[in-house]
Amino acid sequence: MSFVSNESGGGACVSRPVAGTRPRALRRLGRGLCLAGALACAFPTLPAFAQPIGLPSMGAASSAELSPAVEHTLGEAIMEQGRHDPTYIADLDVNQYLTSLGRKLAAHAPQPLSQPITVFGVRDPSINAFALPGGFIGVNSGLVVAAQSESELAGVLAHEIGHVMQRHIARGITQQAQGTGLMVATMIGALLAALAGQGNLAMGVAAFGQAATIDRQLGFSRSAEQEADRAGFQMMRQAGFDPRGMVDMFRRLMNASRLNEGTGGGYASTHPLSIQRLSDLENRLAELPAIAPRLDPDFWFVRARLALIQARSNEDRQRLQQTLKADARTQQGARQAAALYGLSWLSWKAGDSAAAGRLLDEARAVRAAPELDILAIQLARQQSATAAVDVSAQAWSRWPHSQGVAYERAQALQAASQDQAAVTFLKAVVGQWPDIPEFQQLLANSLERLGHKVEAHEVMATYFEQTGALPTAVEHLEQARSLSHDFYAQSRLDTRIRSVRERLEAQRALLAPFKK
Repeated sequence: MSFVSNESGGGACVSRPVAGTRPRALRRLGRGLCLAGALACAFPTLPAFAQPIGLPSMGAASSAELSPAVEHTLGEAIMEQGRHDPTYIADLDVNQYLTSLGRKLAAHAPQPLSQPITVFGVRDPSINAFALPGGFIGVNSGLVVAAQSESELAGVLAHEIGHVMQRHIARGITQQAQGTGLMVATMIGALLAALAGQGNLAMGVAAFGQAATIDRQLGFSRSAEQEADRAGFQMMRQAGFDPRGMVDMFRRLMNASRLNEGTGGGYASTHPLSIQRLSDLENRLAELPAIAPRLDPDFWFVRARLALIQARSNEDRQRLQQTLKADARTQQGARQAAALYGLSWLSWKAGDSAAAGRLLDEARAVRAAPELDILAIQLARQQSATAAVDVSAQAWSRWPHSQGVAYERAQALQAASQDQAAVTFLKAVVGQWPDIPEFQQLLANSLERLGHKVEAHEVMATYFEQTGALPTAVEHLEQARSLSHDFYAQSRLDTRIRSVRERLEAQRALLAPFKK
């Protein structure tokens, strides 16, 4: 059997869009409070949700209301279900870049963050980004594609990290105005049921799709947004990015908001933009000397990758192809190579492998990048599994810090039925990135095919622990325990089962005081 599945087990199901709506549950989970809105849809007797306006300066009282531990538990529970949203981008290359960018900025936050920053992509052409509880930040593909420099993208991320630093999400969740407390209690009750393996939080996420106007209710006050602006501006400067990127991006967002006034769903609907905020940033910028910003060529390849993921229809791909052709003619360096990469990928998907190979060679002649080698592995797999293994070995030697290359290398080994080599490789990769669940899942698949069923279930238990499905992790550990005939292995498994159950109980204990 294969452990690769669209379900997380333990009763969890894939969230599906409600008829007549687009599957945008993740975006609407933004700002942390959105899950409460989802439950309001499921329980219409609850009072209307209040916008978190006029947040006071952060103090001990707000921290006491929602501790960082509880906030992180909420974030992990939301992400467990959010990963099933069809718009969640499960692309290691994209999410590694976004998280790395977020953490570089967070390292220069004016004050310590209570949560680690994790950034992920969402397939949606609208220009938006959002923060969840626990330091999770979602970025729409449309925002990255609209950015004209890495500094512009960094400006939006720095702003979101500013919200995390100021604990705006945590304070908004616990704000008591107009029945918010009752919603929080209902949300906590749903999470407690999910931790007990009795509930289905994905049902609440799916119900959220019925709230067509919910995004407009979730924006922070202008004073809170200005706090995040100022913190983000400082992070950008100290991290080596050009703060003008934040100003340029916000000016573009304001223009887009005016052009699309009344349509909703964009960045301005959840981040109230204003001339006052923009003027404040421009005044701060005027006081600083011009700097030479840091340039990461990965930005252009990730931007191209997200544009490809975002283009779903033939019409979208044709428009993108024209844009990429123009960039390939007029741009230079990494941006030109990224355009050629996009054209190669489109040719591959259109079934023209010869053109894809030629365009890929042109891109490589301009600049080397892990995304180019990832595509080379995928093209080689069409020739033969053995060819893909050879190409992946060369790619890994060039890019030993790329999660995307590592993932393609492991898949190439598995496709060539070299599961023992895949196990050896994946164990080393897991040592390098112990917190990336996708590698645990691949490792479990090869162990299963090799007949190492006990170890395969143990590794899958780790996968479900890392994705937040603790009841399912216990199930896999219990299966491993029942299959083992080794006393020492059974004892070790008993200890781990007890540890995961204690973690479950600890999470329940953290949440219980908020269930009124």
